Parts: sequence; structure tokens; C-alpha cells
Amino acid sequence: MGERLYLFTRFERFWHWSQATLIITLLFSGFAVHGSHALLEFRTAVEIHEVSAWLLMLLWVFGIFWHFTTGQWRQYIPTLNSIDRMLRYYVHGIFIGAPHPYKITVERKHNPLQRLSYLFVKVMIGPLLWLTGLLYLFWEQVQELLSPWFSLQQVALLHTAGAFMMLIFLIAHVYLATTGRTPLEHIRAMLSGWEEKQ
Repeated sequence: MGERLYLFTRFERFWHWSQATLIITLLFSGFAVHGSHALLEFRTAVEIHEVSAWLLMLLWVFGIFWHFTTGQWRQYIPTLNSIDRMLRYYVHGIFIGAPHPYKITVERKHNPLQRLSYLFVKVMIGPLLWLTGLLYLFWEQVQELLSPWFSLQQVALLHTAGAFMMLIFLIAHVYLATTGRTPLEHIRAMLSGWEEKQ
């Protein structure tokens, strides 16, 4: 067994798994609201969706506060340094057993592609879902102000587009989580906090 790094604090693990649970709940209930499945009754799906959305927004606000007070926001500063090596690895190298080109450290937990994708979630997908979800929820109060520019149907379509972007991110995230030396290596690290140095 190689050297182990304590990469993910208790709060990071709580934040990660709570976020994952709430996002999956939102996707499941949201697709029920849209009529994509009938596993939840409409009114129940709406209630679950609303409660989960408020909980996720609260978690994100708390997470942003934690990231800025601990300095962990630096983990998400995007970089194009070595991004070509990461792309080649994920497109080709991973399938032929090439060594991972990025060496994790406590100070640099995320490779350049992870940083870009997490930043996209934080500054594009998340705000799009927040804004359109709140507009949809409070449409009666803002309709007069916004109706010259947006209809409720357009707000709903933008919200759905954000949901599909989040679903694509989630699928890619789960797949890439299984690409360690063993399929569960990275998942175990996000449960225990410890990851073996590459």
C-alpha cells in the first residue's frame, strides 16, 4: 500500500453526499413533475422538489461560506496548464492503462478538467437552476415585471435545460469516479477522506 493523503474533510464529505442526494432527488421529482415517469404523484413530486430545492440552496450557501472562510475556494481556480494531457488521458490513455497524468496533493485536489467542470456547475448550471426555479416558484409576484421579456413557459424551459446539464454532469461525474485503479477507489476516498497517492 502506498502513501495515503487525507484529502477530504468531514465537512467536504457531508457536503458532497448531501448535495448528491438532493440533486438526484430534484432530478427524480422534477422528471415526475414533467410527466416523464409516474413513480410519484404530481402533488407529492412538487412538494419533494420544492423542499429539496430549498435544502440544496441552503447547502450551497453554507458551502460557499465554508469554501471562502477556509480558503478551499482556491481548489476551483481554473487552469489550462496540462489540460491537453488530461484530455488525451480521458480520450485514449485511460483505455490502454496509461498512468494518470495528474498527481493529487492536499493543496491541488482537482485536475484541470475537474476544476473547469466544477466551476461550470458553480457559476453556470447552479445559478441558472436557482434563478429559473425561484422565478417559477414566485411567478405570480414577478410576472408583471418580467412578462415583457419572459413567459413562464420560457422560464420552465430554461430550468429544464439546466436540469439536463446537471444530469449530464452527474452521469459524467459518476463514470469518472469509477476510473481509479479500482472502480471503487475514488468513491471510498469520498467516504473515508483518505486517498492513496498516485
